[in-house]
Order: sequence, then C-alpha cells, then structure tokens
Amino acid sequence: MVGAACALYAARAGLDVVLVDRGPVAGGTTGAGEGNLLVSDKEPGPELRLALLSLRLWAELAEPLGAAVEYEPKGGLVVASTPEALTALTDLAAGQRAAGVAAVAVGPDQLRDHEPYLAPGLAGAVRYPQDAQVMPTLAAAHLVRVSGARLETGRTVTGVLRGADGAVRGVRTDRGDLLAPAVVNAAGTWGGEVAAMAGAALPVLPRRGFVLVTEPLPPRVRHKVYAADYVADVASDSAALQTSPVVEGTAAGPVLIGASRERVGFHRSFSLPVVRELAAGATRLFPFLTDVRVMRTYLGFRPYLPDHLPAIGPDPRVPGLFHACGHEGAGIGLATGTGRLLAQVLTGENPELDLTPFRPDRFAESEEAAQ
Repeated sequence: MVGAACALYAARAGLDVVLVDRGPVAGGTTGAGEGNLLVSDKEPGPELRLALLSLRLWAELAEPLGAAVEYEPKGGLVVASTPEALTALTDLAAGQRAAGVAAVAVGPDQLRDHEPYLAPGLAGAVRYPQDAQVMPTLAAAHLVRVSGARLETGRTVTGVLRGADGAVRGVRTDRGDLLAPAVVNAAGTWGGEVAAMAGAALPVLPRRGFVLVTEPLPPRVRHKVYAADYVADVASDSAALQTSPVVEGTAAGPVLIGASRERVGFHRSFSLPVVRELAAGATRLFPFLTDVRVMRTYLGFRPYLPDHLPAIGPDPRVPGLFHACGHEGAGIGLATGTGRLLAQVLTGENPELDLTPFRPDRFAESEEAAQ
C-alpha cells in the first residue's frame, strides 16, 4: 500500500515511476491487513500528525474511488471495561483533542446507542468520528491503477546499483537492471533487506499478527471497536505475545477480529492458542459472536522499527535512496501521507510535515555503540 501511494503522488508530481514487486499487488503485508485508517490508537506526536494528514488525503481519494476501495468513514469506538482503564483512555483522548483529533466521551448508559450488541457492564468509551476503513487489496490495486505508473510484478530486486560517487543509479532485478536516479524502499517488513542492498542499515523486524474472519452477517458492528488496552499493545516493545480485542464489520458482511502481536521472525505457523485468545476477547466485547462461525484465519507481519515510527525520506548515507517503510500496523492508514511527503521531497519541495522524527539514519548511532 505504501509503495502504491508513493507511486501515485510521485506520478502526480510529474515523475516517471516504475513500481517493482516480487509478488502480486498487495501480496505481502497489505493483503493481510484489516484496512484501518486510524487516529484513535495514536498518542500525540509525529505519527499522529502523519495520521491526520493521511486521513485527509484518504478522504480526498474517496471522492472518486470510495465505492471501489470500500471506503467507510465509520468511526471508531474505544471501550474501557474498568474505571481505571476509562481514566487512562480519557487522559489519552484529552491529549489527542489538543492535537486536532475529534474524540467524544461516551458514558456507560450511552454505549448501546452506538453499538447495540456490546456486552453490558462496560465503564465507558471514547468515540473517534475520523476513524475509517478501506479494503486494503482493492485500495492498493486502485491506487496503482490511477497512478499510471509502470507496474512490474513478479520481479525481484536483488541489488541496488550505485555509481562511483556512491549515489544510487537504479536497481538490479532477476530480469535485468532498472536505471533511475532515485530508489524508494517501500518494501514493508522486508525494508531492512532492501536497505542492506544499498549498504544502509535499517532495523526493520517482523511483528506477527492473526486475524479471524467470520461468516457474512447482517450489519451488527457499526464502528471499529476495540478495548482500551489495544493502544498500550501497539506502543509496547515486548517481543512476547500480546492480544487485545479488536472487532469491526466489513462492507461485504464478515466481521474481522484481531489483534495479536508477537515477534517470532517470519514463522508462518498457525497458532491455536493465539486464535483462541482473539475469539475469547471478541466475545467478551460482543457476546453474540459466541454463536457465529469463523470462516477463516490469516496472518501477516507488521514492519516494526524500535521506536514505533516509520522511516520516511532521504537516506543521507546513500544519495538517491529514499525510505518509506516500517509503519508497523498502521501502513494502510499512513500510506497516503507518506506518499505525499515522499513526492514532495523527491521533487525538491519542502515537505508539509517535519520529517526529522522519521529520519532513516536515526538508528545509526545506537547500532555503532552496540558494535
């Protein structure tokens, strides 16, 4: 998705763009995503600023593409099960409001007005009207289509070409060289491997997650609904398994259930204990799901960087190399803003957001100290 958005905005800026993917469009992490476009799960700071820009751009794209990409401005509902969790959620929402997020407190007696099938006894919630959703594989495909970029699927990048001065000259692939004065590394979870091909270290790690997909249902879940502890799980540095219930309906009818996080490398093995935890968490939020069948499960690998911020912009270590990866579980939502900022940098404009927090070389000092 991030590569598709970079291609779209770079092409709109007048650049000649070639998009290279070793698999099909959305064949990696994008195809394993839920399509979330969120501000609700982000603390005030650079990622939230990027999310607000991205949501605005998604809304602009939805005017011509909304139905095709299943764009749903459904809003989010973050629920707290205890008074203590509600206090923490309320404090977070106050900071988010100060940063420009719409966040509306929902008392326990109002919860059923927003989500009639929620479990009783919850302490309260915060509603986020700006949260939205797209169908990620459709969205990526349509962004590529409308970009007009030349698409090269089934073509594997095996190296980054550099001149005598060290600057990028293009990429080597298993089907010949592609020459270009700029290369954008939008390889997601594999962004560290592509960076290494150019001689630049980028510590991208995979963070595995499972999603359950139910049988098609009549509309019952109106928002993206998740427990307040989900935000803490997103921000956690732990490699251990973490699960927090996330439930949302889709335009096609199935309900999507997440979310789990664990760092286990690229192991694609099915984990029944994880799936059981996800199902149990979902039924605690929505008891009606107890009698609903799961149609399938799937997993993907979020591209995790140690400080939970993506790498966006030029790499000062390798002239002509740009990065747009490491968005963890927020890549679908942050793709549009990332693409716009990359296009601005590529064409010599001042980016509309400060890219300093996203500098690709920000980990270099800690890596040198560790050696």
